[in-house]
Amino acid sequence: MPVLNLRASFLITAATLSVLLPSGCVRYQPRALDPPRSEQQFRDRSLSDPGLVAFLKRPDWPPPKLQLRDIYGIALYYNPELDVARAHLRTAQAAIITANTRPNPTISIGGGWTNAPESPVVFHFDPAMTIETGGKRALRTLEAGKLAEAARVDVDATAWRVLSRARATWLDYAMALRSVEVLNNEIAARNETIAILEKRLSVGEGARPEVETARAALIGVQVEARAAATSVNEALANLAAAIGLVTLPPVDTSALPETPVEYPLGDIQKAGLLHRADVRRSLLEYAADEAALQLEIAKQRPDIQLNPGYDFDEGHHKITFGPGFEIPLFNRNKGPIAEAEARRTEDEARFDAQQAVAIGEMETALARYKGSRNEWIEADRALTEIGTTRMAAVSRAVAAGEEDRLAQSGVRIESAVAARARLEAERHLQSALGALDDAVQQPLEIPLSALPDPMSRVKQ
Repeated sequence: MPVLNLRASFLITAATLSVLLPSGCVRYQPRALDPPRSEQQFRDRSLSDPGLVAFLKRPDWPPPKLQLRDIYGIALYYNPELDVARAHLRTAQAAIITANTRPNPTISIGGGWTNAPESPVVFHFDPAMTIETGGKRALRTLEAGKLAEAARVDVDATAWRVLSRARATWLDYAMALRSVEVLNNEIAARNETIAILEKRLSVGEGARPEVETARAALIGVQVEARAAATSVNEALANLAAAIGLVTLPPVDTSALPETPVEYPLGDIQKAGLLHRADVRRSLLEYAADEAALQLEIAKQRPDIQLNPGYDFDEGHHKITFGPGFEIPLFNRNKGPIAEAEARRTEDEARFDAQQAVAIGEMETALARYKGSRNEWIEADRALTEIGTTRMAAVSRAVAAGEEDRLAQSGVRIESAVAARARLEAERHLQSALGALDDAVQQPLEIPLSALPDPMSRVKQ
């Protein structure tokens, strides 16, 4: 009878474990990629998407024309690079669960038969449990948490790259439209001059070389105008790609970002060191290295294995106790500790270098901005002088009979050329402002609080 009870106990134990162990397990859920469906979803994107409306939290959405702020919001929602960064963050956050997990206990069960006359049954039941020492689990969790924070900063870094590209493509589109307008004005002024020269030539008062020179200059401007018209379409396509749409609704480029007279260097550097993702990430990686070093030091203390046991052997019940642990006889984890210290030192040097690069980039960008603004001021002064002072003087001279219409037309051409120079200076100034934005990794012309949080985007 005892043998039967023992066999029954063994079978019940085995059956219970086979039922209980799988319970609570995560089941595999297949999720196949469907490229045609993904493509169709991309093509179906629109400004009326409910997710976009919820993301922007704008009661007046969609606007009749997209402003630069609207471009930023759409880019933060639709650009696929941010989906990748957010997915990487979820992976890093899942690593915290792994790091915070306690080791499972183990059970060893076995049995058999012998030829002993007392009892032919042999059975043993050996549980084991690991007790981690030195706060290893807390240190693992701390390291994983810092790396997850670094991954969150990566989302901010990706968001800034998306915003920077959106601003650059929007500026290209705005500048291309302005180039077409300025060149068309110059073409009109040159056509007027050619008409006057041809009329003079027809009555024998002009010279053909003058007409031919004017026509040659006109051809060059017309070629530039056609190239500018092509640039408009190309810039619009680039802008759509930068924000993650197939086609764009009307875009308002009438107002360029303001360019203040001066940005104090101290304010720029303070803003940059607070917002630059590379600096923040370096700090978090160093904190993770600190936790990793503490973890390797803690591993010098061996974990304890509790190994109680029960054996039924030849009719005898045997219960055993006794802990088990590694004996640090041949090494005391010196190699991993040295590696962790070296990684910490390496990341410390990397942080110092990154901070120095950031400060240098901000100083360079600010110097470029100041120089570009002076360039624009000079170009604007020249255009104002030609378009107002000189044009008024020539108009008075024409009215008094001291000059003719050709002189007036020449001033119009000169004013058109000065307008092109000022537009180029404006392009340089706006590009310099964009470089300054990049140096501090925030749009200086728009408060960050006015933009949605990239992490509030929920994948549909």
